[in-house]
Amino acid sequence: MVQVACAIIENHGKVLVAQRSKEKQLGLKWEFPGGKLCEGESAEECIYREIREELGIEIEVIRPLTPTVTEQSPISIKLIPFVCKYISGPIVMNDHNAIRWVSPGFALATFDWCPADIPVVTEYLKICRS
Repeated sequence: MVQVACAIIENHGKVLVAQRSKEKQLGLKWEFPGGKLCEGESAEECIYREIREELGIEIEVIRPLTPTVTEQSPISIKLIPFVCKYISGPIVMNDHNAIRWVSPGFALATFDWCPADIPVVTEYLKICRS
């Protein structure tokens, strides 16, 4: 099973979403940015590293959400999501086709999400409504 951490990055009432580059598996689908855990690395350490590498920005982890497991033949992916706060830095797209800051709610639900991210979107929207 591949373990992946992702960040739901909040800033001024908006959330950052990223479109996978077309060359990757599930190309042009939308996701919360993040990446695979390295050996010996915690999920929280991973998300700080991945966001610096992929987007060039600093974040602060606010809270974890529920990890999910998705079968994407031939592998299983355990996605470990964190709600995060944008801290600083201009965004640099090192790994994505596009990024958007969107309002939580209906707009967030309308993207063509990677399968592993769908349960994360659902949980996050429930939190936003409560």
